[in-house]
Amino acid sequence: MSWLNEPGEWSVDDGVLRAVTELRTDFWRETFYGWTTDNGHFYHRPTTGDFTAEVLVSAKHTTRFDQAGMMVRADARNWLKTGLEITSGTLHVSTVYTRDYSDVSMVALAGSPASVALRVSRFGSAVTVHCRADDGPWQLLRLGHLDLPATVGVGVMCCSPERAGLEATFRDLRIGPPMSRDNLE
Repeated sequence: MSWLNEPGEWSVDDGVLRAVTELRTDFWRETFYGWTTDNGHFYHRPTTGDFTAEVLVSAKHTTRFDQAGMMVRADARNWLKTGLEITSGTLHVSTVYTRDYSDVSMVALAGSPASVALRVSRFGSAVTVHCRADDGPWQLLRLGHLDLPATVGVGVMCCSPERAGLEATFRDLRIGPPMSRDNLE
């Protein structure tokens, strides 16, 4: 695995990655805010073809737009990120699809769980995002199109657009064969 925009402070110990974000880091392109930022932290490996990736994410969110989660990336203009994010003072799971321009969807998390399991699956040009809190059932958050090459970067990301110092923890990252299409709901 390797870093895009390696943070100054990070470690991997017994399958647990801990990372601390640098100042004003993010992944975003144009929409609404009018800027492009591609300096968030992304720890990944190349993955070819269809896959399912899962990870358990926790972070010490304190500031608007703090983010920790997963990413699938073809290049700076074509990628997806999903993860825990503080928006409107509440913890959400956000998902951003970027096809030259970023879009975002948000789902509020009830009870502010300490950690959330995230799952991203690729089926050709379709990418799904699921989450699960407190060992509950998987919930489908997004199903969308991304024009991806055969091999993409897959892994975890974290960023903090309004500060430095978000502490993010990623446990049990697994990247393997795609889940059954029958499990999309």
